[in-house]
Amino acid sequence: MNVAASLGYGSQERLLIINADDYGLCQSTNKGIQQLLQERAVSSATIMMPCKSSREAALWSANHPEYDVGIHFTFTSEWDTYRWGPVNKAGDTHSLITSEGYFPKDCRTFELQADPQQVKKEMIAQVEAALQLGMNPTHADNHMGSLYGLETGKNFLKEVFEVCSAYGLPFRMPRKVAAANGQMVPPELEEQARQLGLLAHAMGVVVLDYLLGLPFPLQQGDTYDTVKANLKQLLKQLQPGVTELLFHPSLVTDELLTFHGQPDKRGMEFQLFRDPEIHKALQSEGIKVIRWSDLQQVQKAVYGRP
Repeated sequence: MNVAASLGYGSQERLLIINADDYGLCQSTNKGIQQLLQERAVSSATIMMPCKSSREAALWSANHPEYDVGIHFTFTSEWDTYRWGPVNKAGDTHSLITSEGYFPKDCRTFELQADPQQVKKEMIAQVEAALQLGMNPTHADNHMGSLYGLETGKNFLKEVFEVCSAYGLPFRMPRKVAAANGQMVPPELEEQARQLGLLAHAMGVVVLDYLLGLPFPLQQGDTYDTVKANLKQLLKQLQPGVTELLFHPSLVTDELLTFHGQPDKRGMEFQLFRDPEIHKALQSEGIKVIRWSDLQQVQKAVYGRP
């Protein structure tokens, strides 16, 4: 499917979704992302339903349906002093957790041990938890890329597409790989991405053309200005079609400092899309910022409502 054409755009137009990941992680992240949504500095956010502040985030989002908020399918718990586990309390989740009852810290461990049907039931539980709090999710994506099989080749995308089709959610997955900085999919997986894009289409799920992201940790010598310069370069290299740029903004507070390994970077990312220079770069490049709800409407029109 040509999503840009389905949205009414020309073949050379560059369309960008700006998504704030890790909504619901903690109150500091919630407050930062809510501010960015209200300022229209971002297109959307995705919520981590297993985390302690997800209820607060979901209730706020239910009361503010004008902002696009999706589900950040979560199967890893990466911090030493702050851990979380499955939302599915009634079903069997033994293949998803450690001996302590939390999700694994890394994707490789998760991929090796996870049972696909338990993964599917946990995704359903995460969506249902948001629905029960009054949210109307606009899309879905995945925390740390645990569902893509990037570590061992064992992916869970068939189960992802089954759930996303059932709930009418477009999903974060690129159909293409461009030779540019910030690509979230290695070039050697280009053919696999194309094949998985065809599978998504066959199963009734709209996906992206390209996926970009900022480096998770600060690099040696990084400052706010160097991070901003890197983002400007990403925007210059944007390809025609629909691209999502994911990032991880947060207010930097004592709460964040108690567990997070990259608090300064998250604070920088909170400022980036509020920065007049980034607004100017988007305008000068002729990039059109769109929303996940636009893709959700295409999915509904093409594949029907679940």
